[in-house]
Amino acid sequence: MPLDLPDHLERMLSRLKLTAIRDQLDSLIDEAGRRELTIREALTLFCEREIARKDQRRIEMSFGLARFPFTRDLAGFDFAAQPSIDRGQIRDLATGRFIANGEAVLLLGPPGVGKTHLAVAIGREAIVAGYTVLFVPATTLVATLVKAHAEGRLEEKLAHFAKPKLLIVDELGYLPFEPDAAHLFFQLVSRRYERGAMLVTSNRTVGEWGTVFGDPVVATAILDRMLHHSHVVTIRGESYRLREKRRSGLLQKAAPTLAPPTPWATTTGV
Repeated sequence: MPLDLPDHLERMLSRLKLTAIRDQLDSLIDEAGRRELTIREALTLFCEREIARKDQRRIEMSFGLARFPFTRDLAGFDFAAQPSIDRGQIRDLATGRFIANGEAVLLLGPPGVGKTHLAVAIGREAIVAGYTVLFVPATTLVATLVKAHAEGRLEEKLAHFAKPKLLIVDELGYLPFEPDAAHLFFQLVSRRYERGAMLVTSNRTVGEWGTVFGDPVVATAILDRMLHHSHVVTIRGESYRLREKRRSGLLQKAAPTLAPPTPWATTTGV
């Protein structure tokens, strides 16, 4: 009985998991014919389309696993509104070299200046480059570690947060840590030190981290490891949200106050 070649070929492509070639076979053959490709060139074309499909699926799956709170990219960041940022430094971070070297990135600045936007954009670029990424709010991270410690599963959770090549910890400093939580965070930083990259956003200067962690000694130990191989980006500028409200007339410029200025107001002049 003669072999049904098209069906047989489709089954072989499916078995080899060459689904892009299988699904686009007729159009790929037509394209190769129109371009008068040699067999070697046609095979190269088929493989390129297969790799492109697999890369796209990997990227889409990794975006989901990273748990980004929203979609942001560098093209959508308004560098002109934040002139204190070195655009070249951000683009260099987006290449992922710091991830390959297991280094830390600290994005510091007052609320609303784009720290989380940049963190997500750098994380997405890292995924495209082939790195695994996990995004977690600092409060969620700490609560998870505290709960795991109480249930005797701390090692399991430390291993979970140590696994991705890049761990993004967002909004560190908005709420102070309990002393026990600070020690748990220190264990995670130690686990990742020189082995896994971290990107941390914070509204506090590093000099205030003793207050954040509730223990200056623990804060010093954490900073000692994070600053050893680090890139610190300090953003000095006005909140995007406040700027838009002011432009729309919903918010007037604040009247002078006798209250002492915050460190960011002193630094940024806002």
